[in-house]
Amino acid sequence: MGHQNTSRADLLVELWHSWAERGAALEPGEWDRATRLPGWSVRALYAHVAPDPAMLAVLREAVVAGPATVTSGSEILRIFNRPGGVAHAVADQVATQAQETAGSMTPEALVSRFAETGPAVVAELAALPPDTAVAHPAGTVTLGALREIAVMEATVHLLDLIDAVGGPPPPAAALRATRDMLADVVDPTAFIEAAAGRTKEAVLPVMR
Repeated sequence: MGHQNTSRADLLVELWHSWAERGAALEPGEWDRATRLPGWSVRALYAHVAPDPAMLAVLREAVVAGPATVTSGSEILRIFNRPGGVAHAVADQVATQAQETAGSMTPEALVSRFAETGPAVVAELAALPPDTAVAHPAGTVTLGALREIAVMEATVHLLDLIDAVGGPPPPAAALRATRDMLADVVDPTAFIEAAAGRTKEAVLPVMR
């Protein structure tokens, strides 16, 4: 598929630059506009997605020897979103953290994380191969799988942002990569039968 010709690292940087450009163009009042996520403003959305400056150190310290047990973003989502999984257990904590970060940072600082911090971290990690194993709440996961998750998060929330303030769509490669990863979370037969109208069994949504 086309998105396979664009590395996840490059795609992530492209997405972050898109977030930065959109943020730099927002009017002051738009930062506090509500999004379609209950209780989340545009500012909180930026705070949630913004790359953390501590990410480089955290990832380097989390590298472990041996092959990873989780090798794709879809596997991480499957683990996180199962009943009682991390996605359900920490949802309120994630929302609170986003609100706190949003309240402590200026719009300019948030934009800088997308324009400068995130791309710098990606560049620093460029020498690590995608199959590098990293300790993670989902188990030992590959760096490539974490990049897939980051691309998905940046894309899904960019659609939330566009719904709130308008703007051009996300990069086509990011949309395709996110679509493919989300579809891969579901059992293939169940997804095909649901998409083809052969069953009324609910297979969506696949993530919280």
